[in-house]
Amino acid sequence: MKKAIIIGATSGIGQEVAKCLLLEGWKIGVAGRRQSSLENLQRAAPDQIQIQALDVTQEDASEKLNLLIDKLGGMDLFLLSSGIGFQNMDLNMEVELNTAHTNVEGFIRMVDTAFMYFKKNGGGHLAVISSIAGTKGLGVAPAYSATKRFQNTYIDALEQLSHLQKLHIRFTDIRPGFVATDLLNDGKHYPLLMDAAEVGRHISWSLKRKQRVAVIDWRYRILVFFWKMIPRWMWKRLPVKTN
Repeated sequence: MKKAIIIGATSGIGQEVAKCLLLEGWKIGVAGRRQSSLENLQRAAPDQIQIQALDVTQEDASEKLNLLIDKLGGMDLFLLSSGIGFQNMDLNMEVELNTAHTNVEGFIRMVDTAFMYFKKNGGGHLAVISSIAGTKGLGVAPAYSATKRFQNTYIDALEQLSHLQKLHIRFTDIRPGFVATDLLNDGKHYPLLMDAAEVGRHISWSLKRKQRVAVIDWRYRILVFFWKMIPRWMWKRLPVKTN
């Protein structure tokens, strides 16, 4: 039975991916901040799910991730589905720094721990959920878009490092568009909003095929293609915002 660790599976996209993996017969280890939410998820399939409370921004998160791997009896797939993001046109400093604290420091802590585990144990599949927001700097969400670009680049760097060290680690960078989760439950209008369950199925499909980069869904693949072609002088003039 294959074994997967998912960081951030108590709600949203991570939970939907967990459901898909369970149906496919995986054993999964689930980590998140809320112990009660983890226990509720475990009750759905106690023979297939191990849990561990952790906060990716805390220094002991790496230790707790390794503890969860031990509980599960190993790890074939690691999926990081933990992050925060806010619209912040007023550049509230606390919001920007908290976003970086989770999406950069917490990201590094978890991804590096997974990388080192796979390095010591013959390889594996390391996947993260970033965002199409990393394609260009979005004026309505500076820290969010910048940290997502950081995540894209960090995975590129780890892939090269893995190759240099002749490791057998596969990488997947999952880049969804707007998804109907608690992250976007702020009363604002988001175009092309996708259903979380459908996105979870797309991600499961991409993981099964070990796609290197998966932009979800087809509408966002088209959008990102054209985004990349927009020159800087034109991009800064675009009224990219939500209502």
